[in-house]
Formats: sequence, structure tokens, C-alpha cells
Amino acid sequence: VQLQASGGGLVQAGASLRLSCAASRRTFMRYALGWFRQAPGKEREFVAGLKSSVATTVHAESVKDRFTISADLAKNTVYLQLNTLKPEDTAVYLCAATDGYNWDRGWDYKYWGQGTLVTVSS
Repeated sequence: VQLQASGGGLVQAGASLRLSCAASRRTFMRYALGWFRQAPGKEREFVAGLKSSVATTVHAESVKDRFTISADLAKNTVYLQLNTLKPEDTAVYLCAATDGYNWDRGWDYKYWGQGTLVTVSS
């Protein structure tokens, strides 16, 4: 399973970014895909997940009003739209895949892409 994340950058507070994670068609159909983030000195945090086969998305409570996960099956890409960014959103954002049952809790993600860094200045 190969995952390729992109779209990070340096932005000011209040700005928006869209992160992308490219995967194969097989990965989309077989696995749930999720976004995580890890800030310096902090534990990795589950942000959002998506399972195309059941057309279901979930978002962490801490971001659900500002972040949105979506997928473009034609492009085999999952997105994470980040709106109204805050300095505390600064982190490396990672996409991952799992075939586990608890994908919506952020558990059992086995396959990881490289991260993309989001830096939000105040």
C-alpha cells in the first residue's frame, strides 16, 4: 500500500489549505483511509477517516467544525480541507490506511505515507 501526501505549507492564522493523499484504486476500495497529525512534542492524533465502500466519514471532535475529509474516486485521492487554521494546528499531517474494524476511531492503521508539514503562524 503506497500513500503519497502533499499540500502542506506555511500559512497565516485564519487561512485554508487542502491536503491530498494519493493512493491506488485498490487501496481505496479495500481500505479505510485516515488523516493524522503530530505536533512537536505531542502524540499522534487522529483527525479524520473515510471509508469509500460504505460512503462514511468521521472527524475528530476537536476539528470537525473546521476540517473536512473527502475523496475523489476518479483521481484515487483523499483530501483534507483545513479551514480557519490556528497556530495550534501546526503539525506534520500524515495519511494512513487500514483494513481494521475500528478505522473510525483511528485504531489499527497499518500503512503510512510520508507526512506533509503544515505550519500556521499567528
